[in-house]
Amino acid sequence: MAGHLVSRHLATSINWERSTRLVSASVFLLSWQIAASLADNRLLPTVTAVLRAMLQQTISGALPWNLAITLGRVAAAFTLSLLLGSALGIAMGRWRRLDLLLDNAVTVLLNLPALVVIVLIFVWFGMTEIAAIAAVALNKLPTTVVTLREGARTLDPGLAEMAESFRMSRWRTLRHVILPQLAPYIFAAARSGLALIWKIVLVVELLGRSNGVGFQIQIYFQLFDVTMILAYTFAFILVVQVIEWAGLQPLERWATRWRR
Repeated sequence: MAGHLVSRHLATSINWERSTRLVSASVFLLSWQIAASLADNRLLPTVTAVLRAMLQQTISGALPWNLAITLGRVAAAFTLSLLLGSALGIAMGRWRRLDLLLDNAVTVLLNLPALVVIVLIFVWFGMTEIAAIAAVALNKLPTTVVTLREGARTLDPGLAEMAESFRMSRWRTLRHVILPQLAPYIFAAARSGLALIWKIVLVVELLGRSNGVGFQIQIYFQLFDVTMILAYTFAFILVVQVIEWAGLQPLERWATRWRR
């Protein structure tokens, strides 16, 4: 009975959140449409004009093709930076000597402009696909390291002692003791990483690739075609929102269900 009530409360909460987000998005789009209609300027196209451009680009195949290429780069860089950054951040949070050894390097990367990293990677390794993904991952890596390092420092030592007293293996300790405590930090790093990486990917495509959303935006920037710029931007925003709503949020609720 109690479990059923909790499930109903959770479902109601999720529906309320979705309704609130839908209302917020509708108000934004309506305000945009009204403002653009009143301005009547080609530099501020209406929502309907942007949607028409998106539809035309989708029918022609240009939008899905470039969007898929950009998403592939985002997925590769995101996975690489999250896995390496999480492992390194947890290790630095648990071992003081390693933290002291790598702290300066992490701080330098954290404050180094993304544009500088991208340009240096392209100069040193060429404008290849691997170099592009590495440049994006390297820009995101230090923020993941810092987030997970702080999470590792807050781990409850009592739970570690309990796992040791029950003679739990390292794998079971990691799975059942360490990772549940780090879940909020992992999802914080993932959410901020997704928001940051796709922006950096667009810069990489603008500077050194011949396809992708960033490359298309560069072309339409040269033509001063704001409608097409917004069409590609809005399409990518929609995809990222779907990943957030249908992927990260349900996964986060599942990973932190033990807290409820």
